[in-house]
Amino acid sequence: MNQLGFPILSVMLLVPLVAAVACVYSAAANARRIALGATLIDLLLGIVLWATFDQAGQAERWQFVEYQPLFGRFAWALGIDGIALMLIMLSVFLMPICIGASWRAIERRVPEYMALFLLVEVLMIGTFAAQDLFLFYIFFEAGLIPMYLIIGIWGGTRRIYASYKFFLYTLLGSVLMLIAMLWMARYAGTTSIPALMETDFPVEAQTWLWIAFFASFAVKVPMWPVHTWLPDAHVEAPTAGSVILAGVLLKLGGYGFIRFSLPMFPEASQQLIWVILALSMVAVVYTSLVALVQADMKKLIAYSSVAHMAIVMVGLFAFNQQGLEGAMIVMLSHGLVSGALFLCVGVIYDRLHTREIARYGGLASVMPRYAILFLLFTMATIGLPGTSGFVGEFLSLMGVYQVNSFATLICTTGIILGAAYSLYLYRRVVFGVADKPDVLKMEDLSRREIALLAPIAAVVLWLGIYPESFIAPMRADVAALTQRIDRARPVGDAQVAAAAPGAVQEQVGGPQDAHGAEAH
Repeated sequence: MNQLGFPILSVMLLVPLVAAVACVYSAAANARRIALGATLIDLLLGIVLWATFDQAGQAERWQFVEYQPLFGRFAWALGIDGIALMLIMLSVFLMPICIGASWRAIERRVPEYMALFLLVEVLMIGTFAAQDLFLFYIFFEAGLIPMYLIIGIWGGTRRIYASYKFFLYTLLGSVLMLIAMLWMARYAGTTSIPALMETDFPVEAQTWLWIAFFASFAVKVPMWPVHTWLPDAHVEAPTAGSVILAGVLLKLGGYGFIRFSLPMFPEASQQLIWVILALSMVAVVYTSLVALVQADMKKLIAYSSVAHMAIVMVGLFAFNQQGLEGAMIVMLSHGLVSGALFLCVGVIYDRLHTREIARYGGLASVMPRYAILFLLFTMATIGLPGTSGFVGEFLSLMGVYQVNSFATLICTTGIILGAAYSLYLYRRVVFGVADKPDVLKMEDLSRREIALLAPIAAVVLWLGIYPESFIAPMRADVAALTQRIDRARPVGDAQVAAAAPGAVQEQVGGPQDAHGAEAH
């Protein structure tokens, strides 16, 4: 169903693509304007997409569908559901902010830089909108190239090492995913992702397929222990590169689990849920403790990203509506908050040219506007009620509690540890006495910097106070996914204890009846 009557998704891909070509042949000042204009046009198109999206899903689940056969089974097939819509909105919202953050920070090879960022936008939107298996793979993997170049050319002193590590880590698992995709297309006789989501693959094959996709998506998330590329990439990337890397590119892995692993391999997901829970528990505790001892602000935020994405993973594999909705909200919240925190680091880095925490202190008296916004984003990453961080983490942990109470207990410690390293960072940077001469000379936020941070602050509060705006478009699709995987839902330890007195009912109605009754 395409309720607009024109290919809006293709237009959203075409606008930044044409602008990227125009940037290459433009002067630096014009390239900046072209890139900003193109990203703002895509933001307006995204708003139109959201405004016309049928949240009730009464007509069809997949909306704004475009289909054009190309050759063989390969087709230009685009379409979105509520889950993809929210992630596309996150992408188009952050991109103009990234261009604005690079306005003065990038001074060399500006046209090429702007072109690469526009190409990143094309590939992100394409990944979320693709409905053909191999079209998804092309968009998913091609996103490596511009990000690799952005880190390698405009990054810090160790940019070559960081860019190679980023590229090799994320590419390695994708080879296995491609092999699995070829087998799936041959078995099902189609490359349509919506059709494959309804295909019942043999249980014995699901395990191998699940592992192949896991090898790719786990690195993208990233999950422990394949997360080590992330701190290096963040530290060496320019500020806008860190924003888009944490804000959107990490969400590609979570989206992959939602779109492929859970609906296509539900039995394998249930059998291997212990892998997800075990790795996530380690990630929450380990990376939080590592974050506590960091001296570099970017590294601290990078390690916190691994811990937050671990909460996403346990929510996704809770096999219930609460967990899945919570995981999606955590992804949206983390995209906004981590992006804002990297911008906050970039603001003071541009003034003092260092990210060492010990070099700062007392910024509250020197940069009061900065201190207020930095505090809001710090509270959001902790999960303070009223901010976006609270809603998603609460729903995710409530969802996983129905599966494994021990995993819930361990993952909840991440909130406590998160408060420890976040408040420790804020205290050392913002409070205390500003006794360093160069710190005393630092200027407060400019109008441009306020214009970059204020919209994120507004959405963080909007998501925290009225999350229904963001949950409503996804509800029908999350419900459809939950119904699809319900047959493989694991019975949690807390549920077993609660159902014990009614064991006679289970014997009469069978496990499925008791299970279904519990689900309601």
